[in-house]
Amino acid sequence: MLIKTEYDIQFHLQMPTPMVAMLHLHPSLEPQVRSGNELKVKHIDRATKADVATSEFHDVFGNRCARFMTPAGAIRLSGMSVVEMEASADPINAYARQSPVEELPSEVLQFLLPSRYCQVDQFGPIAQDLFGWMTPGWTRASAIRDWVHEKVTFNYQAARPTKTAMDVFTERIGVCRDYQHLAIALSRCQNIPARYVTGYLGDIRAPYSGPGDFSAWYEVFLDGRWMTMDARHNEPRMGRVLMATGRDAADVAITTSFGNAILTNFFVDSYEVLGSGTKVPPLPGIAMEEPIVTAMNRVVQGLAE
Repeated sequence: MLIKTEYDIQFHLQMPTPMVAMLHLHPSLEPQVRSGNELKVKHIDRATKADVATSEFHDVFGNRCARFMTPAGAIRLSGMSVVEMEASADPINAYARQSPVEELPSEVLQFLLPSRYCQVDQFGPIAQDLFGWMTPGWTRASAIRDWVHEKVTFNYQAARPTKTAMDVFTERIGVCRDYQHLAIALSRCQNIPARYVTGYLGDIRAPYSGPGDFSAWYEVFLDGRWMTMDARHNEPRMGRVLMATGRDAADVAITTSFGNAILTNFFVDSYEVLGSGTKVPPLPGIAMEEPIVTAMNRVVQGLAE
C-alpha cells in the first residue's frame, strides 16, 4: 500500500533561534520512499517567504535530523512523503523468545537502563510482582502492554512535558507517549529491552478517530530483532510509518528550539493513497468528521500559503 504523510508546523520566534527538527522518515525507510521526504523551512514576513538553509546529521540512534538558524518572526516547517508499506497489520509473534541479558548485543543493553522518562530503578518490585511469574518472551511482553492499556485512561488534557512513567503509574491517565513510557519501564524491569518510537499512525483501514497527530509506540527486542508494541493502540494496526527511535521521548523530539518558540499552527496527516495519488475513501459506514479547529491547529493569518 502507498501511504502519504504531510505536516505543516509554524512558530513565532522573538529573536533569531537555533533549532533542530526530527521530521524526516527514518533512514531504514529510504528504499520505500516514492516521493518527498524533504523538510522545507521558510521565514515568512508579511507577503514575503524566504527559504531557511538547513544542514543534516544522524544522531547516536541513527535518526535523521536537520539543524538550522531561524530569523526572528514567523517560521514554517512543512513536508510530505509517499512511502510504500506492506498491507499487513502488526504481527503477533506468540513464540518470540526473550534472550538472557548476557546474550544480548552490546548496543541493545542501553535499552534496559533508566532514562529521562522511564525510571526503571523505581519499578523493580512493582514489575516483579505483576509480571515476574509469567513466561518470558512474547507472553510477558504483551501482558505488560495490555496491562498498561487497561489501567491508563487516554486524555489529551492530561498531557504535560514533565510526566514520567511513575507519574503515569500513579495518576493512571495520559496520552500516547505516557502509555509507552510506562510500558517501556515495566518491560526493562523484566530484562526485556524496550525503545521508544515516534512516527505516523493514521486511521488507515480503520475508523476515523479525529484530527491527525504524530503518534508514539514502542518496540521490544525479542528473538534477536525489534518488534512493535503499542500500549495505547494494543490491537494490530496498519500503516505505521517510522520516524525516529530512542530511549524515550526526550531522544526523539519532533522539534527542539534553543530559545522561546511560540507554536501558532500544527497540522499532521497520514492516509492511504492510490498509485494516482487519490486519497483512499474511508471505510463503508464510517462518517468523516469535520476537523476540530483549536488554538493548536488554527492557521494564523499571513502564515499559510
